[in-house]
Order: sequence, then C-alpha cells, then structure tokens
Amino acid sequence: MTQYNKDQLATIAAKIKHVKFGMFTTFDDAHQLTSRPLTQQQIDDDGQMWFFTSDEAPFTQDLRNHPSVNVSFADTNDSVYVSVTGHAQLLKDRVKAEQLWNPLVKAWFPGGLDDPHLALLKVKIESAEYWDAGSSKMKQFYEMAKAAITGEKPRDLGEHGTVKVG
Repeated sequence: MTQYNKDQLATIAAKIKHVKFGMFTTFDDAHQLTSRPLTQQQIDDDGQMWFFTSDEAPFTQDLRNHPSVNVSFADTNDSVYVSVTGHAQLLKDRVKAEQLWNPLVKAWFPGGLDDPHLALLKVKIESAEYWDAGSSKMKQFYEMAKAAITGEKPRDLGEHGTVKVG
C-alpha cells in the first residue's frame, strides 16, 4: 500500500473512530440488499475492517457468493457520514479474535473466545466516501435557510471526499 493510500485510510479511520456501529449491507441470492448493525472492532494498517459475528448468522452464508459489501457509519452529533465498500470474508482466527476481544463481546458470545460460533468478518476496504459538515448546526441551518430563501444551493456545508484504498 502506498503512502498516499495509507494517508487516505487514516482519514477514513479518523472519521469513524468514535462511531462504533456500522450498518453492514450484503447482497443475497434473491438479489436483495439487507443490512444489520455490527460493531466495528478495528481498521488495521492493511486497509481491513474487522467485526465479530456468529458463523450461524444467515447473512454470512451470502458472503460466499456475494462478498461485496457496504458498511455505512453516521455520527449525527458531528454531522459526519461515511460509506465504505469492500470485500468481506468470514474467518475463524483465534489469534486475531484474542487481539480484538473485549468484555462487551461476551454479551453475544457467552462462551468467550471458545464459543464455537465465534467468527470474524474481515472487510478489505476498496473505497470510501465521506461527508463531514465540520461546522456548527447553527451555521448549517443558516446556510440551508439562506438557500431556501435565495433559491441557490447551500454552500460551505463541509467537506466531501472519495477515497480509493485498494
């Protein structure tokens, strides 16, 4: 991975650092998109996002035929929104699970690291898009109200970017 890609990956990681829950969207054999909330555990230096899941979760079977996924994050308090696309893989990796384990995960896996259905989802990030208002709610409201009155599109509502990682 080039330094440019590492810098872009760091940008995405920083924007979602405090947003623990992402909506993890998959595609099934019936051509339906489905989403569920998952807790992001890590974005590593290789551009991989990690989640705990159960190998019994029905959506994990869809990944065999349709590994392309989307994970979206929203921090409404700071007006930051991120959409990540990549390829997911279901893994049984005890070493990585130990590295990522925290006591809250035990709520879902009572057997702890020895739970027979404990699995990891590794998402190799390909690209991401973000919107970051970076301004106060009052400034955002002012810009939108001004646009409604003048008929011109709002300006200065923040930053929008696209990141290609892979």
